[in-house]
Formats: sequence, C-alpha cells, structure tokens
Amino acid sequence: MKKFSTRPGFVVQAYRYALDPNAATERKMFSHCGAARASFNWAVTWVEASWWQRNAEESYGIPETELTDWRPWSLPALRKTFNEAKKTDPRFAGWWEENSKEAYSTGLANAAAAFDNYAKSKQGKRKGKRVGMPRRKSKHRARLACRFTTGTIRVEPDRRHVTLPRLGTIRAHESTRKLERRIGNGTARILSATIRFERGRWFVSFQVEVQRELERVARPQAMVGVDLGVKVLAVMADSLGEIRHIPNPKHYDTALEVLKRLSRRVSRRRGPDRRTGQKPSQRWIKANEQRNRVHHRVAHLRADALHKLTTTITSEYGTVVVEDLNVAGMLRNRRLARKIADAGFGEIRRQLTYKTKRNGCRTVVANRWYPSSKTCSDCGAVKAKLPLHVRVFDCDVCPLVMDRDENAARNLAAVAAACMTGTGVAGDQGAQAPKPRGADQKTRATCLSRKAEAGRAGGTRLPHQRQKETRDRTQTEALSLW
Repeated sequence: MKKFSTRPGFVVQAYRYALDPNAATERKMFSHCGAARASFNWAVTWVEASWWQRNAEESYGIPETELTDWRPWSLPALRKTFNEAKKTDPRFAGWWEENSKEAYSTGLANAAAAFDNYAKSKQGKRKGKRVGMPRRKSKHRARLACRFTTGTIRVEPDRRHVTLPRLGTIRAHESTRKLERRIGNGTARILSATIRFERGRWFVSFQVEVQRELERVARPQAMVGVDLGVKVLAVMADSLGEIRHIPNPKHYDTALEVLKRLSRRVSRRRGPDRRTGQKPSQRWIKANEQRNRVHHRVAHLRADALHKLTTTITSEYGTVVVEDLNVAGMLRNRRLARKIADAGFGEIRRQLTYKTKRNGCRTVVANRWYPSSKTCSDCGAVKAKLPLHVRVFDCDVCPLVMDRDENAARNLAAVAAACMTGTGVAGDQGAQAPKPRGADQKTRATCLSRKAEAGRAGGTRLPHQRQKETRDRTQTEALSLW
C-alpha cells in the first residue's frame, strides 16, 4: 500500500468541532462506535486463536512443519476474512448491515496496528516501553470512536452542519467557517473524519490537508531557554539577557475544594456496581454529571493556557531550548504528582515541537542529564549538589547569586548557541553533551554497602574520571552568551 505524502506547501492538521446530534443520530453514533469495538475484539480473538492452537499442538509433540499456520494480521487480510465471517457469524449476522463499513474498518485497522506494535516491540524495533499483546476492549471502559475515510464527508455551506456517511447531516455546536472558507478557496481538502465521545459530548475531528505558508517569527535570530517548574510554570531567558516568568495558573488546585464537595455528594448516592448488577440512581447520575463538568472545565482551561504559552514562545523566537524531562518518572513522586500533572510538562514540549516546525524554527532538546540548575551561567562552575529546596543559586567560584530557575533558563539558552558551533547539547542535532562531573550517570552512593570492598562505593568500582573529589569544578568549555 502506497504511503500518503502531502503535497509541497501543504500540511496535515485537524479541525475539531463539538456536535449537537438529535436522539436518533446519537443512537447511530453509539452503534457505529460499538461496531468498531466489536470488530476489534473479533480480530484479536481470530488472530490469537491460531497462536493458542500452535502452543497446544507443540505441547502434544507435533512437529513444527505440521503445526497450524499463523493467521495474518495485516489490514487487507483482516478485512477479507471479516467480510466473509460477518454474514454467518452469529455475533454480527443480525445487525452488521445497520452500520457503515467504515465502522468495522476502524476496529480492524486498530487491531492491525496493535499487533504491529506488539511485534516491533518484541523485536526491539519500537522505542519506549514494552508493548504487550492486544487485549479485547470492554464495553464499559472502551473509548467510543469511529473513523470515516470514504463516502460523503463534507462541511455544509451554512457553516452550521457537517455530513458523515450513514449518519447524515449533524448540527455543529460551533461555526465551521474557518474550514468551510478554506475548502471553498481550494486551499484545503478533507482526508478523513473521526467521531469521538468524550467528556459527555460528541466531537468530530476532520483530518485536512491544508496549504499553509511559513509564519515568520518576530525575532528569528533570538534564542530562548525554557525552564519548566511547579511554583512558576516557565522561566524564559533569551539570548539578549531578558528573563520572563510565566506564573502557574494551577487550575486543578483552584477547583479542588469544589471537586471534594461534589465527590462527597457522589459517594453518598447509590452508584453502579457491575458485580451485583446494581444500576445507578438518578440522583447519582445527576451528581456525577456535575462533578464531570468541573473536571471538563479544568481540562479546557489548562489546554487553553498551554496553547497560549507555546504560541507566544514560537511566534517570537527562532530557536527554543527545552529539557528532556522524565515526566513519567516524576509522576511517581506522590508528593508532586498532582502538581506536575496539572502543569502539563509533556504537553508543553509536544506543542513546542510541532509549532516550531510550522514556523520554520528550531527546537533544541537538552540532554536529560545536563546539569542546567547546578551550572553557573557566568563562569561555568558546576556544583556537586544542589537540593531541590535550595531556591537560590550561589556560585562558589564567582559572585553570582540568582534564582535557580533563572540560572537554569540562562544555561538552556546558552545551549542553543553552543549547539550551533557543535559543542552543545541538542537532541535533534546529534551533538554530545558536556560531562563536567559525569552528570550523565547516576549519582554514586554516599555510604558504602555492607558487602562493598575497599575502594568501592555501593559495591561498584568507580570509573577513573570519577574517583576524584566531588567539589565544584569548572567545565572544559563554559556555555555562556553573556
């Protein structure tokens, strides 16, 4: 299958709108999403059946040449087999004609992608955490979504309705004039549409190929280092020496008291229980909807604030430097997990990455072990230790005394200049990080293990370059722009 590629001068982006379907259309939308889940479960069961059959035959001592053949999980093979089985399988024979073929293709495509991810992860060809075998989706917990790639997919000229296959014309909660205007001008075309039920509402996302020119930034030669934090969401230091603080809105903390009160109200109502088959009471449903509305409002406020922050940064600076934070590991800290999740560190980096590409700028990712907070931004001296509760950086070599976050932001901005000369830390340029004190390695234990030998720390022999004293020392090349 030929891979899709955009035309020169075009980009692929999404236009997302909330929908206001009537009762009949909403039943069809639920049915399509359920059909996608059912076809996904069928594909997982059909492919894994051959795996379990081969395992059973091997336990019987059957030679490998006589074992049951592997069932393929490619999308064309799954489509061909499912089209033959849906007419006779009692799970689909009575109702498969009620939904569009795109609903079943959605589930089969998701199953094929899940098996591909599992195979690549097992072979070591996929980055990130190990991916297990696909599991069947539960009717109660599965996300409701369905994707349409063929058929009638359009935005109506009245800019208040959208038309989807088998679902008909659906009223949009907001105006679609931005997308309709581009389609009318011939600068955009719809590739696919995905309906999704989340946060108590239906949404449609149009995947659109849009003609878009590069947006020029205000200062293309300027570089900025962005240091993220909890007390202050972002501290930005640019190459001209200007330092700006972006306060943390703390949307979740602001609504925490209201959420506690509504959660207590929900806990006092009779809720659902799948073990006993108990149905929720109307008072529980009403209280749960009130609590969900607060959660949805917090999520929308957070997304709006992060988009405004990243758009401001990418529209002004030509080079943006961010840290490669281990957000998943930071969330394991039970004392800071709620604050970190509310700040949205991972979302900030994701938005900066794609928005700088849209503006023709650069995103430089500093090495995860680069000591930005412990390095002096004036002389380059690196502190051996700088606990998190110490909020002021006091250099022991030069008279610099300043906020630790401002110092870290200045060091990150200096990384961009060093990256241009090939001596800095840049995840997207292949440069190597400076190692002033072995900062890319784990900190050695401060006390000896009981089984440690002489000359060992924590039971492990230190490398030659780390057997020196751990007092403050100066980098080989100071990263500075000032």
